[in-house]
Amino acid sequence: MAWSFRGKVQLGGLLLSLLGWVCSYVTTILPQWKTLNLELNEMQTWIMRTWEVCVVREEVATVCKAFESFLSLPQELQVARILRVASHGLGLLGLLVSSFGSECFRFHRIRWVFKRRLGLLGGTLEASALATTLLPVSSVAHATIQDFWDDSVPDIIPQWEFGGVLYLGGAAGIFLVLGGLLLVFSSYLGKEDVPFPLMAGPTVPPSCAPVEESDGSFHIMLKPRNLVV
Repeated sequence: MAWSFRGKVQLGGLLLSLLGWVCSYVTTILPQWKTLNLELNEMQTWIMRTWEVCVVREEVATVCKAFESFLSLPQELQVARILRVASHGLGLLGLLVSSFGSECFRFHRIRWVFKRRLGLLGGTLEASALATTLLPVSSVAHATIQDFWDDSVPDIIPQWEFGGVLYLGGAAGIFLVLGGLLLVFSSYLGKEDVPFPLMAGPTVPPSCAPVEESDGSFHIMLKPRNLVV
């Protein structure tokens, strides 16, 4: 089947949105949100994410411990937890809605205007997932910078630094917004409001076949009777 320009734009938007959602999910799983290297013990590195803190000992093991209470977390990590969950929900919902509005999905009597609305809604959800993806990353990065340059902390005390996951979260937000914009753009392309051709239905059995058209005349058929003499 040949792809139209609208179908190609939709496919590109869906692929970018899917890539952004996967990157966002991986960002939540990986622990390298913040890293801390101890100068006194170079064999040991601390890493932190929104759910737990881990100690990595080279050639030994990695020990992780989950945070005991949500309220005991710093404010940026509390916000990050909530927005990460919202980001996954918006991204997944946008993918499902956009898939139903794409040319690949055919259904009985779905009009183009309805599919356009689905594509527009799905693209809007994907673009709005940008905020819930970048805000946690930005808040953690901002708090890390403030703590790193805090003059009240002596220089001999190690400070938390950026982890590689923050950059992955930024890339996820870019993929999500690009995919959402492509999906919104594709909703303004295509045909007018006409229904899809109906799927081929079952053949009509002879007993249900329509009667032949008549010319309007009225005929009386008389059956002759056998006369008994």
